[in-house]
Amino acid sequence: MFKTLVCVVLLTVPATAMAEDAVKRLDSAAGVLSEVMSAPDRGIPLDLLSRASCIVIVPSMKGAAFVVGAKYGKGFISCRKGAEWSAPGAVRVEGGSFGFQIGGQDTDVVMLVMNGRGAQHLLSGQFTLGGEGSVAAGPVGRASTAQTDPSMHAEILSWSRNHGIFAGIAFQGATLRQDLGDNAEMYGQPYRNKQIVDGNIQWPKSGTELESILRKYAFRAGEQRRKS
Repeated sequence: MFKTLVCVVLLTVPATAMAEDAVKRLDSAAGVLSEVMSAPDRGIPLDLLSRASCIVIVPSMKGAAFVVGAKYGKGFISCRKGAEWSAPGAVRVEGGSFGFQIGGQDTDVVMLVMNGRGAQHLLSGQFTLGGEGSVAAGPVGRASTAQTDPSMHAEILSWSRNHGIFAGIAFQGATLRQDLGDNAEMYGQPYRNKQIVDGNIQWPKSGTELESILRKYAFRAGEQRRKS
């Protein structure tokens, strides 16, 4: 019965999520990243961003009010290419262990992929968080305590924001897969995420704001790292 209920939720929630197209979702992702990074005492440490291989942003992840782990969200992945960031590839996040959900809530999710192995996992087409690679709750604040915190050895660090509260949270068992439909909407072709990230595909015009914010905070992160 429980498995049936979860399946029904995951089949019905996507219909709601589809109401917001990829273009609007890019704007939402840019807004999430800007708001998170503009609060240095409560955001993602810049030194972590400076070392990250990729970033994943899932704005307004949907939650079900009456089941455990029934979640669904659509967002984007962008990976570092030298001093620049790749064009975004669309992703879907489904299911996973988030603890008991008292009420249905929308949650913004941000993940940093900290090494090449983690990036390869996420660009493989489908990836289970916590199953094929280590995922840990990311620290919040100006500095990362990377020298003492064992979670800094994780391939992926993750955070969530709900009702203005931003905190590190480890997603276990959630499936992250590429969304070829949204990629086709953005680029006119159903590119695979690996083609987008590793190729010479240009940022879509709808992603200009997100690209600008990534450049802005990556630059600040680099400056901070050079001064330290």
